Amino acid sequence: MNLLKIASLGLSLALAGAAQAAPTIYNNSIVAGTTAFSATVTGAGGTVHTDSLDLLVSGASSWARGAFTITSTNGTGRSIDTGYLAPYGDSIGINPAAPASGSGLTFTFGSPINAFGLMIGDWATCCYLPSQLFISFNGGATKLVASASGPGDNPGFVASGEFKNFVAAIDTSATFSTVSFYGDGFGEFLVAGGTIYYAALEVGSVSDVPEPVSLALFGAGLLGLAAVRRRKAA
Repeated sequence: MNLLKIASLGLSLALAGAAQAAPTIYNNSIVAGTTAFSATVTGAGGTVHTDSLDLLVSGASSWARGAFTITSTNGTGRSIDTGYLAPYGDSIGINPAAPASGSGLTFTFGSPINAFGLMIGDWATCCYLPSQLFISFNGGATKLVASASGPGDNPGFVASGEFKNFVAAIDTSATFSTVSFYGDGFGEFLVAGGTIYYAALEVGSVSDVPEPVSLALFGAGLLGLAAVRRRKAA
């Protein structure tokens, strides 16, 4: 096998690996994020399900929603805010504290899913930075869905001057029964909820796009090998 064929095979393997390596992540303003998430789900042949949270009992640690149940990950009672994410729905207090994962929320679904998103309030404000947001499927590896070193990193603030954004993850490597969300901006108020978006997609139906830089490097390598081959032939 010559060098050009080897490089071509390497490129094919790299592209295949990159296409399956990471979930599709969203961190946008609420309107842009929910639109993009919904377009991906429907484009993959799925159905977007939504639940606008309402009538949540303040001080509780668990809330049954029919298709899923929300629980306080560390079992503590949480405050409910009916105004911060209005008109999308109620929000549940996070108030990140160590350990960060425990101060988050866990969503348990009756039927497995692999696409999930929720709305966030009061993230990346002035005083508790840097701050990151995470989503984890079935207690597996956490997926970093947003990171901020200042208010300008909150896409909702950039779009409308309000600290409201939408984060989501789609991972079609499998389907999952639980999803956990948390933030690590210790000291932030941070609320989550509003309208929950979720879907069950066919395994393998959505893949991440390889990074342009990686593609460029492989392309340059192929061109270089082709040039060497031409010089040898001459």
